[in-house]
Amino acid sequence: MLEIENLHVSIAGKKILNGLTLTVEDGQVAAIMGPNGSGKSTLSYVVAGRADYEVEQGSIRLDGIDLLRKSAAERAALGLFLVFQYPLEIPGVATMTFLKAAINAQRRARGESDLPIPDFMKQVRAAAQKLDISQDMLKRPVNVGFSGGEKKRMEILQMALLEPRFAILDEMDSGLDIDALKTCAEGVNALRGKDRGLLVITHYQRLLDFISPDIVHVMSRGKIVKSGGPELALALEASGYAEYAEGAAA
Repeated sequence: MLEIENLHVSIAGKKILNGLTLTVEDGQVAAIMGPNGSGKSTLSYVVAGRADYEVEQGSIRLDGIDLLRKSAAERAALGLFLVFQYPLEIPGVATMTFLKAAINAQRRARGESDLPIPDFMKQVRAAAQKLDISQDMLKRPVNVGFSGGEKKRMEILQMALLEPRFAILDEMDSGLDIDALKTCAEGVNALRGKDRGLLVITHYQRLLDFISPDIVHVMSRGKIVKSGGPELALALEASGYAEYAEGAAA
């Protein structure tokens, strides 16, 4: 379970989050929607442990563990995963090497031995096939030369292989055509389960047509201002964010 209480965050002296409180239960898919500048991506970065944000007040806990006392690497080892809005290219680092290092780092953090190479290859190929990731893509450096949709599918591949306790999807639908969106959403839905929480951050209802949320939160001015069921996302699609946009955080 992810618990965020009264979170105040700034960057370079500018206040972004203003007393945000949010709980996502185990097994729950929660969606956060809101206008540009409301602080949605900042929330994802702060939970994941990005260092250039200043947490002025509040707490973030995963399964009761204080994440603010943990480094980004330690948070990942606890089972936290972030799907980036704009995945980075890593020239010179082979995708398979990267995936193997990530999986084995998580296993070591749990006190487990490294995954044998034949088992690793089998897992990667099975997961890649479900996400329409070719063997050629797996042979390239991480995300180098990939389209936007290919980069997002690689992010979901990493999530499928790491099987995190809690995953944040920061505008996963950004830049995706409908076919890539469906493929990525299917990969996410395959990971839904009673022991895993998901936080889906998006501007648009269309992603939630494929990843059905249990609860929808509206974020504005750096805090949650309204919550409801999936019907709330439909209402936002129809009416827009005009009533929430004034004074957006950035």
